[in-house]
Amino acid sequence: MIGVVVDSNSQLPGSLSERYGIEVVPLTVTVNGVEHFEGVDLTPQAFYAAWDGAEAPTITTSQPSPGQFVEAYQRLIERGCTEILSVHVTEAMSGTLNSARLAAQMVDVPVRLVDSGTASFGISCCAWAAAEAIAGGVDIESAAVIAEQRAGALGTTFIVGIPQLIARSGRVDGASVAAAANDGIPVLAMSGGELTVVRSVTTVEAAVAAMTGYALGWAPSSPAGLRIAIGTSDATSESVSTDLDNALRGHPALSEAPVHYTIGPSVGAHTGPGTSGLFVF
Repeated sequence: MIGVVVDSNSQLPGSLSERYGIEVVPLTVTVNGVEHFEGVDLTPQAFYAAWDGAEAPTITTSQPSPGQFVEAYQRLIERGCTEILSVHVTEAMSGTLNSARLAAQMVDVPVRLVDSGTASFGISCCAWAAAEAIAGGVDIESAAVIAEQRAGALGTTFIVGIPQLIARSGRVDGASVAAAANDGIPVLAMSGGELTVVRSVTTVEAAVAAMTGYALGWAPSSPAGLRIAIGTSDATSESVSTDLDNALRGHPALSEAPVHYTIGPSVGAHTGPGTSGLFVF
């Protein structure tokens, strides 16, 4: 029996966690000096409410401790799991994978680690593919390879509410993003922790068009079609996500309607309210 673990940066919806029995290990998000566990005692709604004041809150994030991973692995072992697949935010952006690596040495079952090569819902895309394969009967190494293959065939594009936060994150080169924001709205893409500016536009409508074009550019030649997940931070970005859904839903390139997820605190700390985007595979 194979268990699956992700970290909370995955923004994994509860429906997918419940469907596949996936354990989620929370990152720590510190807001104005108070530490919280993402998704445990800090919801996205409460997180974005902290931005309502005259001054922006002071926010930092940190990876889970090895002990938190041990607890998650032990919960799966108690459920009868004899192997564990642990899929996490790219090591290029976080120390989360290293905590999982240390924890894997402290439990009595094999733990196969996967660097998703991405962040946010991209981690969920990788874990989702692996969990589907496990449910279909594959072994853990095959499931890990499927997750890694998904990581290499995954696109994301987005606009951020506060571009300057990316530059301050220290994990990626956000200088070009902040510079592009001086000329309009930067439409971004990310691969392997590397950010690029797809286009700088002057209207939200143009941003939606650019993101839609990016997503449909992934359309395969095979009839399998695309899957798209649309992310929304808070009420200030709901209209953008709605416009993305309207532009993509029912398109013949898609195999099913877009999935929606919430951009939570560990991602929002580096993008701010007003962030919207999508993952495509």
